Formats: sequence, C-alpha cells, structure tokens
Amino acid sequence: QVQLVESGGGLVQAGDSLRLSCVASEGTFSNYAMGWFRQAPGKAREFVAAMSWGDGKTRDANTVKGRFTISRDNAKNTVYLQMNNLKPEDTAVYYCAADWFGAGSSLQHSYSSWGQGTQVTVSS
Repeated sequence: QVQLVESGGGLVQAGDSLRLSCVASEGTFSNYAMGWFRQAPGKAREFVAAMSWGDGKTRDANTVKGRFTISRDNAKNTVYLQMNNLKPEDTAVYYCAADWFGAGSSLQHSYSSWGQGTQVTVSS
C-alpha cells in the first residue's frame, strides 16, 4: 500500500493562495488516481478534486471550481493542489488519497491509501 505525506498547509488570509503537495512512497505512482479531500471542524470529510491515472482527467467540487487546480508530477511521485482566492470556508484539514488504476472518483471509498492530512486555515 502506498504511503502518502501531505505538506504545504498553513495560516493565510482570505484571498491568498497556497499550494499543497502530496508525496507518494512508491515508484508506480503514475498508476494511481489521486484525490484531494478536506474535513472542516464538526463536518464530514468531503471531496475537493481528483485526477485519473493515465489520461489525467480531472474533476473538481463545485465549491472550489475555478479556484483550485489539481496537478501531478509523476517523475516526483507528487500530486499538488493549487488553491487560489482562498475563503474562510476553505478552512479544513486537507487529505490526499490514492486509488490504484482509478478513474479519479469523488467517492471516498474508492481510495485505499490516505495521508495524515495538512491543516489549512483561512482568516477573514
């Protein structure tokens, strides 16, 4: 099972940008669909963005569409989440997840490996 480590979180102001990174432990990273999810205090974890293996097709949650972008660098075993125009409601712990030969699903149960999360806090 691939190990995932997120980084890049922090405390920012509304309107600022952050880029989250998630590094995978193994070299077959390109065969994984990768997803980003988040969990705000007192709320259920929710889908943010995902990218399929192979053709790299992406999908985004409506709440982040036009502001967040998922990308990957297979040579570095890394998936990124570029977050622009951050809002206080984006405050959450952000998790990356991996799905072997996946299609980039928005469903959490599709993903078998999860990172520990990185905190993003957006002040108003």
